[in-house]
This record gives sequence, C-alpha cells and structure tokens, in this order.
Amino acid sequence: MFFVYSILTAIGMLVTSPYFLLKGLRRGKYLANLGARFGTVPPEVKRKCGGCIWIHSVSVGEVLAALPLARDLKKEFPDKPLVISTTTETGQKLARERMEFADGVIYFPFDWAWAARRVMRALRPACVVILETEIWPNFLRVAHREGVPVIFANGRISDRSMRRYSRLLSLFGFVLRPFLRKTLSYPALFLAQTDKDAARVEELGMPPDRVRVTGNLKYDSPEPPESEFGRWLARAVEKYGRRPLIVAGSVTAGEEPLVLIAFGVLQGEMRNAFLVLAPRKPDRFDAAAKHIEESQRGYIRRSAISPASNDGLALSSGTSVLLLDSIGELAGIYRCADAVYVGGSMVPAGGHNVLEPAGFGKPPLFGTSMENFSGIADLLLARHAARRVENPEDLGVAWIELIGAPEKNRAMGEAARAIVEENRGATRRTVDQIAGVLRGRSRA
Repeated sequence: MFFVYSILTAIGMLVTSPYFLLKGLRRGKYLANLGARFGTVPPEVKRKCGGCIWIHSVSVGEVLAALPLARDLKKEFPDKPLVISTTTETGQKLARERMEFADGVIYFPFDWAWAARRVMRALRPACVVILETEIWPNFLRVAHREGVPVIFANGRISDRSMRRYSRLLSLFGFVLRPFLRKTLSYPALFLAQTDKDAARVEELGMPPDRVRVTGNLKYDSPEPPESEFGRWLARAVEKYGRRPLIVAGSVTAGEEPLVLIAFGVLQGEMRNAFLVLAPRKPDRFDAAAKHIEESQRGYIRRSAISPASNDGLALSSGTSVLLLDSIGELAGIYRCADAVYVGGSMVPAGGHNVLEPAGFGKPPLFGTSMENFSGIADLLLARHAARRVENPEDLGVAWIELIGAPEKNRAMGEAARAIVEENRGATRRTVDQIAGVLRGRSRA
C-alpha cells in the first residue's frame, strides 16, 4: 500500500507541477526551495545539527504555537541542537525571525521515502516533533526504520478532517483502514489537545497506550511585545481621532469584501472609525487592496509607512483602512483595538487563532466556520467571552453594540483573558512527555 501511495503522490505532483512552475516563475515562489523539499540539507545545518531535536511547524500559526515549546526544549536539552522545519515560505521567514535560538531552519521534505531518508541521514535526529497533525506515511515509515521517534504535539483532528476520513473509510475502508492503522503504529506518541482529539486519533488507528492529552500549546503563546509600529498606530489614531479602531485579522480569500461590508455598517453609525485589514497570506495583499479600492475607500499599506518618519497624517482624513501587508505584526496590533474580528470564519476556511485577541482582553468576534478552533470557540461562547456572527451585517451590528457598551465589552474581554490564563501549562506537559521519550531512548 505504501508503494501505491507513493505512486499516487508522484502522479499528483506531475499533474500539479505546471501550475506550481508557472506560479514560481511569476512570483518567485516554490522554485527557490525545491532542492530542500527533495531532501537537501544545507551543509552548515548538516555539519552542526547531528543528533538534533527536530520540530516541524507547517506555517505561521504552528510556528507561533511552537515558539514556547522550542525555547523550553532548548533549555531542557542544551546539549542537543534544535532544528525547525516549515512547509510554507511565510512560516520559514517567521521561524528565522522569532526562533533565532534555533541551530537550523529548513524546509520539510516531500513525502517520498528517498527524500525523507536523505534528511534523516543528514540530521540523524534524536526525535522529530510534528506540530498538530501532519500525517505523512512515508516520512513516518522512514523515521521508524531509521530508529527515530516521532511525536505529534498539539495534536488535533478537526471536525472537517474527521468527516473527510469517515467518507474515505466508508468508500475504501478495506484498504485504507489497514494502511492508516499501519501508518499510525509508527509514531512514539500523540499528544492531543483535547479528549475528543485523543478519541478520534484512536478511532483512526493510533494505539491508545501512545495517546496522551496535554492541552493546547496556543494558550501558552507569549504576549507579543509592543512593536514600534504598534506604538505608532496607537499614537496616530489618538492624535487624529480615528476611533473606534477595528482590527480584522487573518482574513482569507473571499472574506475581504464581507469585512468591508461590515465596516460600512459600522461607519454608518461612527464616521471616524478606522479599520486595520490583515489578510492571512501574502498572496492576498494585492487582492485585498483591489477590494478596498472597489469599495471606494481611501487606504494606506503598512509597507508604505515608516513609523520613525511618519506622524500619522495619512490617518487624518480621507483614509479609513490600513492594509496590514506584513507578516508577524498582527498579534501585537490587537493590543490597541476597540473591537476585533478573527477571519477564516465567515467563509468555510475553519477559522483562525482567537486566542491572540483574547490574550489582550479583546472579545473575539468570528463567523460560523470555526472547525479548526471549535473547542476554544465553544468555551469562549459558553463563558460569554466571544460572539459568533452569521453574516457581514451581523458583524457590523455586533461591533456597534460592543463599542456602544464599553462595560460589557470590558467584561467580555476580561472573561476571554481569564480563559487564556486558566488553560496555560500545555507546554510544560508536552516538554515532559518529549523528555520521557528522549531519556528513555538514551537509556536503551
């Protein structure tokens, strides 16, 4: 079955390669890291990172969740090099910026046995820690054969993923179920976010004695320091009376016009309102700018602002939207917001990290698609620390109601922050479990 899987992935690569080649030539993406994805490890990383702890974080969200874990593992095992891998370019950039203590940052290989084997033999890792649930059959099989324990940390199986697995198993269960069970027999541990995630991965075939519930690492994400740009923005909105300040973060494709409609509802009541619109991915920056232009609003790009030389005059009149076309600044910007919206939730994208604004005492508003954060969203709603909206008009009205009731807004924000504080500790529990595997291996 592994042979069939490899053939299918190769066919998939061949079919999609013209698209990625064209995109790479147009935008400079994919091609630059192609060698790394085929398992090539930079010589300087290979030279100094033998016997490393290897942490894999797919993209920006996983890198941020892995940050306290990576730092604590480095403190716990100072004699072991630390290597971070990502799948996306944005994740790679953020890992290099935020994890300067890492000994190497690389791209995760394609899931072909020979590519995975090249990386394994170059790094000879003491263990591999995969954030959330990137199940790569060939990689897991190669790691097992090379004697490298793989640990899933912050593991989850979302509602959407479970439905997909259930459909596939109902159609092809006679071959897929044994293959999945075999694949899930390779990891040393699955450290789940919740009891539900633990039950789901066991249902898919993970041996129950290797499953632990350690909590969600995202609760332990450190509060972003106040940045120069954040201070500039706070001064500018005060100086030019651009309140309320709305931050719509992690907005995904197709969601930009919906947020702008909601903002229009708010502007009908509060003419001086100002919106920070933060697309989730860099390839949406230009598309978001076009949507703002089509809404006939004045806007300014973050990339056009130099906080040291700009006193915020652009916010004085005629401009009502700031397009945050940068990576890594959003979380800190929530600090100065009067109301927020967390994207990926008014379109079927599964939602994004509501804990970032909650940590600053800002009650998150989000849409109906929150499968990726369903447990957290349900907890926030149950404690009256967040609000779910059905459509753009509902979002605009919710902003008006929250801003018009500052005591309620503050109480919801305090409840949201309390939930974050109450659920900290997953990092320590995760480090303890990883340490147990590493120390057990060293004694073997």
